Amino acid sequence: MGGMTVERATEALQGLYCIVVTPFTATGEFDRKAFADALERTIGFGYDGVLIGGTYGEFATMTAEERTELFRSAMQVLGGRMPAMLCAASSDVRIVEELGALAVSLGGIPMVTPPYVSEVNNGHIERFFARVAASVRPLVIYNAPGVGITLSPALIERLADISGIVGVKQGDLAPLVVDELVGRVGGRVRLLCASDLQMPAALAAGFDGLSSTNACALPELIRESFRAYRTGDSRRGAAIYRSWYDYRMVARAFGQPQAVKAAMTLRGWTGGYVRAPLLDLTREQTAALDKVMAPLLARKQEWAHPVGQAA
Repeated sequence: MGGMTVERATEALQGLYCIVVTPFTATGEFDRKAFADALERTIGFGYDGVLIGGTYGEFATMTAEERTELFRSAMQVLGGRMPAMLCAASSDVRIVEELGALAVSLGGIPMVTPPYVSEVNNGHIERFFARVAASVRPLVIYNAPGVGITLSPALIERLADISGIVGVKQGDLAPLVVDELVGRVGGRVRLLCASDLQMPAALAAGFDGLSSTNACALPELIRESFRAYRTGDSRRGAAIYRSWYDYRMVARAFGQPQAVKAAMTLRGWTGGYVRAPLLDLTREQTAALDKVMAPLLARKQEWAHPVGQAA
């Protein structure tokens, strides 16, 4: 794709993105083949883009060198066939700038969290993003509750004024927060819902897109629910969304990405292992997951529309 531009990134940041898990072997190495297979699968199921190396991609357990390899591997496999957000988050602004510049040079869209260090205030955060955006453009803010500070809508509105910031991947999806964000920055920067576990409200409120880790395990179902909501068939979208409630409860209880990786393996795909401090699912947890996966997979033909065909 060549170097990414602000204009191209703004156009690309909409629709349905798959948050691709990073598959590790039992001894902790990066499984390049399993990763390439997951990317090809995402393309085949007609997704609009991918997110690489995010929180559920376990970036925090990887060295800067490993993340560089991950970026390069992803963009080589994709070959310009779909947009890619590449997570360049770190509390070390030098690493953010280095990985962010690499992401742009590879044709990706860098995504960055606020710095997760103690006693960070709003002024620090504004200067952090201003510094990064001065040399890394375009740039997506990842507002991830649980990873450092959670950005308020008022602060996001100020950050949206920084030249080069083109989008917000929003993890705080409380109804009043969603309403404020759509009102304050909707139409100025792209708004992406960070979790398919809260898909309906954000899409109904006017978010531009959705990112999903569970799409690695249930790509047909997530895609068709999203398409139904986006094409105005909320009744069908809601019916599909309700159908995987039991899976969502298991995912919340056991944690992501380990539940997603286990679900992929249950489907005959290589999900791989997680790295410490996360723990892979136990045999009993995997059995519980299999119990909720089975009825979903029995109905998968209901969601198996060809690529490009509307729901």
